[in-house]
Amino acid sequence: MAVPGQTATDDARWSEVDGYLSGLLAPPDDVLAAARAANAAAGLPAIDVSPLQGKVLHLLARAIRASNVLEIGTLGGYSTIWLARALPDGGRVVTLEANPDHARVARANFERAGLAEKIELRLGMASETMPQLVVEGRGPFDLIFIDADKPSLPEYLRGSLRLSRPGTLIVVDNVVRGGFVIDATSADPTIQGVRNFLELVASEPRVSASALQTVGVKGHDGFAILIVN
Repeated sequence: MAVPGQTATDDARWSEVDGYLSGLLAPPDDVLAAARAANAAAGLPAIDVSPLQGKVLHLLARAIRASNVLEIGTLGGYSTIWLARALPDGGRVVTLEANPDHARVARANFERAGLAEKIELRLGMASETMPQLVVEGRGPFDLIFIDADKPSLPEYLRGSLRLSRPGTLIVVDNVVRGGFVIDATSADPTIQGVRNFLELVASEPRVSASALQTVGVKGHDGFAILIVN
């Protein structure tokens, strides 16, 4: 996605710095490398979090001593593996995926990683699986990571709040969209979905929130970080 004022040199430098930092702080291992390779071989879109972003999720989960994690949007399970590795014995990640092909690849990745017992993959639209989690009393979750379709972000936030407690950390990926999030006139439903989500967050008294812009191998984007009051 082209960004006004951004050059190819910017993008190359961001990637080089990302590679340098990843090499030091989030070096590849066989499990994560195999997951990425399996995702690529299956033709999944290359939209996983970066290694550094995966490490951030891992550290956040450890910092709050999470034992019960919800992920909305599994894809091939790369971020799920990072989260599951942060959990103590008996901890669990519930991850929601709507695409059966993605779910199949993710389950194989979890088995290869030796983490299948810590991960429960729910297949189906999150608009249906999240209410089911409420009915089952599966919350509250300690950490919720939202990395799914952007037009549905407001719905995912409302659902997440039903599965939260005071102190639950909610992390939402891809909220900057190459800087185009500032374009109120955009016809792109992903941009409008993110804007609607951010406006909902700003008016929601049950959460306190901030956002961070990021640059790197994934270009210019960012996270929103919320804590339930």
